[in-house]
Amino acid sequence: MPHEPRAGPGNLGDGGQSHGRRSSERAPLDQLAATPADLLVIGGGITGAGIARDAAMRGLRTVLVEQNDLGSGTSSRSSRLVHGGLRYLETGELRLVLEANRERRVLLRIAPHLVWPLRFIFPVHRGDRVSLPRLAAGMWLYDLLALFRNVRTHRMLGKRAVLEAEPMLRERGLLGGARFYDAQCDDARLVLATARSAMHHGALVANYVRVVALERTAGRVVGAQIEDRLTGERAAIRASVVVNATGPWADRVRTLEDAGAAPLLRPTKGVHVVVDRSRIDHRDGIIFTSPIDGRVLFVLPWGDLSYIGTTDTDATEPPDRLGTTADEIVYLLRSANARFPNARLALDDVRATWAGLRPLLSDKNGRSASSRSRDHAVVQGSGGMITVVGGKLTTYRAMAEEVVDRAVRELRNREGRARRAAPRTDEEPLPGGEAADLSGFRERGLEIGVLPESVEHLLRHYGTEAAGIYNLGGGDRRLLRRLLPPHPAVEAEVLHAVRRELAQTVEDVMVRRLHLYYEHAERGIPAARRVAELMAGELGWDEARIEREARRYEEFARR
Repeated sequence: MPHEPRAGPGNLGDGGQSHGRRSSERAPLDQLAATPADLLVIGGGITGAGIARDAAMRGLRTVLVEQNDLGSGTSSRSSRLVHGGLRYLETGELRLVLEANRERRVLLRIAPHLVWPLRFIFPVHRGDRVSLPRLAAGMWLYDLLALFRNVRTHRMLGKRAVLEAEPMLRERGLLGGARFYDAQCDDARLVLATARSAMHHGALVANYVRVVALERTAGRVVGAQIEDRLTGERAAIRASVVVNATGPWADRVRTLEDAGAAPLLRPTKGVHVVVDRSRIDHRDGIIFTSPIDGRVLFVLPWGDLSYIGTTDTDATEPPDRLGTTADEIVYLLRSANARFPNARLALDDVRATWAGLRPLLSDKNGRSASSRSRDHAVVQGSGGMITVVGGKLTTYRAMAEEVVDRAVRELRNREGRARRAAPRTDEEPLPGGEAADLSGFRERGLEIGVLPESVEHLLRHYGTEAAGIYNLGGGDRRLLRRLLPPHPAVEAEVLHAVRRELAQTVEDVMVRRLHLYYEHAERGIPAARRVAELMAGELGWDEARIEREARRYEEFARR
């Protein structure tokens, strides 16, 4: 069923959303503890946010807690792709490819401002692990499993056509390639939008709240002891069903239920590096095999930047202390240089890096990190806690539906609850995705004097909610000026981040709301003080706190 747009340029209101101030606030501990929940979700990454949204849309009393910021773990450190799983064809995971293609179509529809089509070129050079005939067969199978409903069907290219598309590719040894389509996303903001949709439907969400223990009655898990990491306060939440959706931390949380629980995960580490796009000078996304070890890698466009990734190695660090090494960075640069010899990328060219852990299922067959399954599992522990592990960003909505189906069965079996049909989470747009045509919002921004580049930035990040940003500057047009020129972000976005998106620290704003950490040459450090000042008016910080928060971000960004 098509949805009527909830916003239009003639009725800007608060960005066309019904997400009122009350539903957008971080839930305080006393509110979390006041009423027993039907479902307590531990973990505020994309999977946990998706579970909370699905459950709240079914009318379940839902609470979500996250020990750090929403999406601050794996979910904001991905390859920023919503893809159909081309590489899973190699491992024969056809069901996963079918599911991923379906979910990509859903996300393109319900969040067009956060998920958008991206054209790829896959060049093949002599000696590559993937030959041209093998690539052609894979491309036809990929389109078939997408039911020929991909953004566009693929096209095989000869050597000349590949070089016309991407002139900077190495010509020597080039045999040809393929052009195909997948989708790119703003992973961190997708988490925020999903969590905010859950809040709109009644879920209580609190970041910087960690679970310190599980509550039990007659051996069953019936809630949790929680601690607010910002205030030190503690409280207890009662819940009929508890879900562990903590990604790489899942095994750690399972030991709160059963100290002897066998690990379910064998995480792998993925590193990305950010460089100026002009150094590689590519037009589309590039997928290629590394001449070093044959691993499939990406070079992906992000405005004036490119990011290269990703490594795939068994993780040796705990998720709390994940970082990148010089060897990992050099591997990515050498691999890219081999395909783009004129780039001559060196360590000094790296603008930023990020590393994430894939919470992959342990593999009894001893397969390598790259060939390990990206499928997921939903298991139940001795105390009844439901844990979801594995999976991928693209399929988070389908995973969430499966988990909530399981929780509803538990409620029905244990408490005699009525059956609740799955909601149409594949139809209701995420906040900002209510209208496909944003031309009216573009015109309105230009009318009130927002710079054209800032208007485009706001439409890309917020969709219809750009109107709410405009309105924040209604009483003080200085809020619509750029926060840190030449970056297009405006000051009003900081207020929006605090009021609507649960931002609690300067890092929350710089890294996961505005992306200045990755996109600005100095990682946003010159604006740290101004961001802290804007946040202070919303969060009640005094001068000493402003200084402390700005300094804390500067120290983080210089590491």
